[in-house]
Amino acid sequence: MPAKNRPSLPGKTLQHVSLKDALPMAMQLHQQGHLEAAQQMYERILKLTPRQANAVHFLGVLNHQLGRSEQAVTHIRRSIELDPRVPDWYNNLGNVLLEAKRLPEAADAYEKAAEMSPGNATILNNLGALRRAQERFDEAEAAYTKALALDPTRPEAHNNLGNLLKLQGKTQESLQHFCEALILNPKQHHARKMLGIAYYTLRRFDEAAKVYREWLQEEPDNPVPRHYLAACTGEGVPERADDAYVETTFDEFAESFDANLETLTYRAPQLVAEAVARLGGTPARQWQVLDAGCGTGLCGPLIAPYAQRLVGVDLSGQMLAKAAPRQVYDELVKAELTAYLLSQHQAHDLIVSADTLCYFGNLQAVSQAAAGALRQGGWLVFTVESLEGGDAGAQHHLNPHGRYSHRRDHVEQALAQAGFVNSTAQSIQLRNEGGVPVQGWLFTAQHP
Repeated sequence: MPAKNRPSLPGKTLQHVSLKDALPMAMQLHQQGHLEAAQQMYERILKLTPRQANAVHFLGVLNHQLGRSEQAVTHIRRSIELDPRVPDWYNNLGNVLLEAKRLPEAADAYEKAAEMSPGNATILNNLGALRRAQERFDEAEAAYTKALALDPTRPEAHNNLGNLLKLQGKTQESLQHFCEALILNPKQHHARKMLGIAYYTLRRFDEAAKVYREWLQEEPDNPVPRHYLAACTGEGVPERADDAYVETTFDEFAESFDANLETLTYRAPQLVAEAVARLGGTPARQWQVLDAGCGTGLCGPLIAPYAQRLVGVDLSGQMLAKAAPRQVYDELVKAELTAYLLSQHQAHDLIVSADTLCYFGNLQAVSQAAAGALRQGGWLVFTVESLEGGDAGAQHHLNPHGRYSHRRDHVEQALAQAGFVNSTAQSIQLRNEGGVPVQGWLFTAQHP
């Protein structure tokens, strides 16, 4: 909206607005993103009329937008006490509680909203998201299906159901919903990506490539379709994932990253921590430690007991923003991993990397950089996905999900050429994806 049409911000005019006009003005400020001004107006209203339920509720919503989940829950619960007749308020409460991972409370809120408004597709879509987070997949599918029966034009419900079906290995069924999501919202990047991945998984390679080519024609500078097109066709495959692809992907994924991994039985951080325990014995905060590709910080709390100083590095600023509240890192750095390692001459006793090197194809350069960043006797501990079958001559392969898998001998060769000794490789299961276990390798190697 042009600035001249925006409501006035707090000042003399705002201070003299009538109480009758204050709530509509506050809501308009809120909708336009003037959160500080809206907060001031809501608080002014509540100072004069503490039982104004709408002001209490929307102040709660605003607090949620500002990341103050406890205050948001308090205000929204209070608004419901003041006026328990509004199903959308229970739905909003569920949204805040779901994001805070308070799943039983979120379930109570969504169930009450659905009971009060059984024909509300938005509420049912959110209930589906809650059931997915609870790993109650049949109930999630039922909720999404009912939401779409009520309103088949909801792209987010098609997308959510497609993701759920793909997660369960029902790839053929997921195609319809990704297609519908894309038709309803052609600019929906996630639906395009997942549609291409679904086609590829079904070995419909030409159709997968067509999805990404059309996307790339519309957005020639977008690194995401370029990366997936390379994965589909095997043409122009980079030695490692492009920085812009990694940053874009994980900035978009940061908000839901931890919750999504919980549904995949993700084990890489725990496996890395177990390997560190075998190397380090009793934790005594004895090492300078680097968490290479720290993401949201899932490894951090597990390895912190061994760290005199713990640094996390990642290319995604949004992932780092999620890692910071864990309060286990002494420093968080936004940087490309190889470049950062090259700047860390003999700075670390231990480098850990859980599911980061799967965004590298050839591991030679990053292994060499890691060796230079370690002190004498220091250890490198990391995971990669295992490359099985396929072209016998291929040392690594870019897969349709956008990650590389590696042959064991390629990793061992890269470590040896970088000067590492005492390397070990343990066959592991990293996660379940599409109902199928993803096999990997857990490597440890020492810098002499």
